[in-house]
Amino acid sequence: MNYLILVIHGQFSEGLKDALGMFVGDGIKTVKAIGLQSGEDTDHFENRFKSLLSTLEQNSELLILGDIIGGSPLTTVVNVLNQENRLESTIVLGGMNFPMALNAAILKDSSSKDELISSVLREGASALKQFEMNDDPEDDDEI
Repeated sequence: MNYLILVIHGQFSEGLKDALGMFVGDGIKTVKAIGLQSGEDTDHFENRFKSLLSTLEQNSELLILGDIIGGSPLTTVVNVLNQENRLESTIVLGGMNFPMALNAAILKDSSSKDELISSVLREGASALKQFEMNDDPEDDDEI
């Protein structure tokens, strides 16, 4: 079984997981969320992540999406995965946004690692754009 783990500062990961559930249905069972809370030290966060990790199948593959590469939550998670010899079966990506997470949740069980990485990063990047109104009444397909 493959798991998607959302790793973020604060409580955003739980909200993101909730929103993903609207799109992936039962697939949400393999999405986990954990955030470094305001005022929480990294040792406590590390212990919470170890506890979460202990609930997952040992031979499972993990896709970790973090908010900031180099941030305390993601660095702590990577250190734990390294200590547990689980980095070989883990993909770690940063700069998470909703389209990226949705793409990851949908494709994590059906794509090769290379395809998954490429698709998730491409989706995350392509979602970044300015919203613009289309004033042309002839074009009903676009806003």
